[in-house]
Amino acid sequence: MTRGGAMGLEPAVRLVRRVAAGRRHPLVLVDGPSGAGKSTFAAVLVRGWPGAEPVVVRVDEAIPGWRGLRRGAAALAVSLVGPNSRGAVGAVHRWDWLADRGGGVQRVRPGRALVVDGCGAFRAGRDRPDAIRVWVDAPYIERRERALARDRGAFDPYWDEWEADWRRTSSGRR
Repeated sequence: MTRGGAMGLEPAVRLVRRVAAGRRHPLVLVDGPSGAGKSTFAAVLVRGWPGAEPVVVRVDEAIPGWRGLRRGAAALAVSLVGPNSRGAVGAVHRWDWLADRGGGVQRVRPGRALVVDGCGAFRAGRDRPDAIRVWVDAPYIERRERALARDRGAFDPYWDEWEADWRRTSSGRR
């Protein structure tokens, strides 16, 4: 543990794997603000996962536009997380960000660990008290720089709108 209860990447990954080891089909929810390092955490977590590689679903693949975070995360709770927890096939209704409309549907078969990564992941797993919840954060300036560099300018005009939607959606969700 470090100042503020934070933990480094590798120790956190080891802890999540250790907690997940005792579960049949674990659900790991990796949440936090944009640019915090959620996808990096999920990639490291999955890369060394013992046994069958987990299925990774990125929340932003299912969010209907720049103001759809709450709606998209809630839809994942119903279409993906709920069915998966019952041993049924779940679905991710993808959003085509370039066309600004719904895209295809990804079917997710049960039986492997499921990692839901992205802003709103806790909301997507809200009905799963057994989920392993990981909060990833970083200072605002660092997050903004990472997010804007990552998307090579495509995200720039939407940063403020996305940050506001994330704050509305995430308040009290940690």
